[in-house]
Amino acid sequence: MKAVILAGGYGKRLMPLTSVNPKPLLDVAGKPIIDWQISWLNRSGIDSFVVLCGYLKEKIRSHMKILKKEFDIDVELAIESTPLGTGGALRNARKSIGDERFIAINGDVITNLDVGKLKLGTAVATIALTQLRSPFGIVRSASGKVRKFDEKPYIKNYWINAGAYLMNDEIFDYLPRKGDIERTAFTVLAERKMLNGTQYRNVYWHSIDSIKDLEETSKDVRRGALRR
Repeated sequence: MKAVILAGGYGKRLMPLTSVNPKPLLDVAGKPIIDWQISWLNRSGIDSFVVLCGYLKEKIRSHMKILKKEFDIDVELAIESTPLGTGGALRNARKSIGDERFIAINGDVITNLDVGKLKLGTAVATIALTQLRSPFGIVRSASGKVRKFDEKPYIKNYWINAGAYLMNDEIFDYLPRKGDIERTAFTVLAERKMLNGTQYRNVYWHSIDSIKDLEETSKDVRRGALRR
């Protein structure tokens, strides 16, 4: 099975860091984001990768040559000359991806969730879902007295898209030429009951959208969060 890494964004909220390096090459706990992703997926038995990129593509190309040797993996780049969005980027890479089912992940996610738990059945795609974590600490009180402080707890029964997917080749029938898969293909598939969601509890997951996210994720990883 192939894994597709969506790595074509500009990472504008991470400027000025992304003026020099594309987001997948930003450092988390001593290694680029994409190194953590390749290592994670490779442990699940995946050894063939397609990296979808455009912005600062030559830096990604050079780095993937290093990872190809380090992990003994097959790597192909699918280049977009102009930004196409996540859906358009996947459509653009159809020849590289092929006609079998594949894993797709956003290029800014650090996680240890088990992609082997994603199942399609009769669906076209399955989304990994993680519990929503409060961006703030929660104060629990009763009878006018503070009882407890919970630091950014997970909110039960609320789930978010973890940016990791299992898809079959039917997905290409729903992808736009330009646009994000979440706002196009997934919306249609959900309406037609052809989109699954697999819930993950007690896993580590963090997306890298800001410099604060880089700092927090680096601290988590150094503390062993990915080994849990």
